[in-house]
Amino acid sequence: MKVLVTGGAGYVGSHCVKLLCERGHDVVVVDDLSAGHGQAVHNKAELIRGDAGDEALLGELLAGRQFDGAIHFAAYLVVSESVSQPLKYFHNNVGKTILLLKALKEGGVRRLVFSSSCATYGVPQSLPIAESQRQEPVSPYGASKLMVERILKDCAVAWGLGSVSLRYFNAAGCAADGSIGEDHDPEIHLIPRALLVALGKIDKLQVYGTDYPTPDGTCLRDYVHVDDLAEAHLLALERVEGSEALAYNVGVGRGYSVREVIEAVEQVCGKRLVVEQGSRRAGDPPALYADADKIRRELGWQKRFDGIEQIVQTAWRWFSAHPDGYGEGD
Repeated sequence: MKVLVTGGAGYVGSHCVKLLCERGHDVVVVDDLSAGHGQAVHNKAELIRGDAGDEALLGELLAGRQFDGAIHFAAYLVVSESVSQPLKYFHNNVGKTILLLKALKEGGVRRLVFSSSCATYGVPQSLPIAESQRQEPVSPYGASKLMVERILKDCAVAWGLGSVSLRYFNAAGCAADGSIGEDHDPEIHLIPRALLVALGKIDKLQVYGTDYPTPDGTCLRDYVHVDDLAEAHLLALERVEGSEALAYNVGVGRGYSVREVIEAVEQVCGKRLVVEQGSRRAGDPPALYADADKIRRELGWQKRFDGIEQIVQTAWRWFSAHPDGYGEGD
């Protein structure tokens, strides 16, 4: 297939592009590199540096090539920032997605996989979270993802767009072969921040909230390996058909607490971390973990990485070899 990937130089996007190229697909990446890295894009993919919401760029690209489908990763993703800057998130995550959808419609593309989030559920009614649960996001970030899901349903009816929204939980780990990894500026995710503390790049690890109604007082999250996420995107792209808007959870089905993650990092790295306890962050539910039976049953998806230590080991392999991330010169 010929596949357009927006945000394909980012963390999850680059791992998906890698898998697509290794499976023989023809991939074109559109990424402005504001958060992504050119070095992360597989050498068999074509990288076009530009905004995924640039109507002129998208129009020219889609008019000149016949794409079989698209995968849309490009989005802002910091939950706490979305609380303080909601308009920034709605403009980018919703407004620019509408422009992309318009370009896909005009370019005759009828197959889309959308990077959604478990944040669309908000505080869950019960655990594990199934796709049938009520979606009531507690952050503008989650609301922006839910808005796009609803738009995709209407596009399916209006002009036959087939879409799959993947509501994934906490993406974690790095490519199993050590070739690409995770590099955000600033780094906000727990596992890479813990590894950066182990490497001496950060003085201490801040724990946001120790008074949650969980066994050890810290948040519980479902950590799904980024390579397994990439596989889910490819399966979804192969499955999606016109005039349907599907949604699947992607997770391992159990929650790990912040303290458990810290213990796993210390075990893998062989170092004690300096940890500081802080207050809760706005928009953080106490516990989120998936019921992923639907994607296993309907798409045949299976996780290859299960335990948190196994996931941390893949991240440590990349971080210890790339303590400064991808570096300069993107």
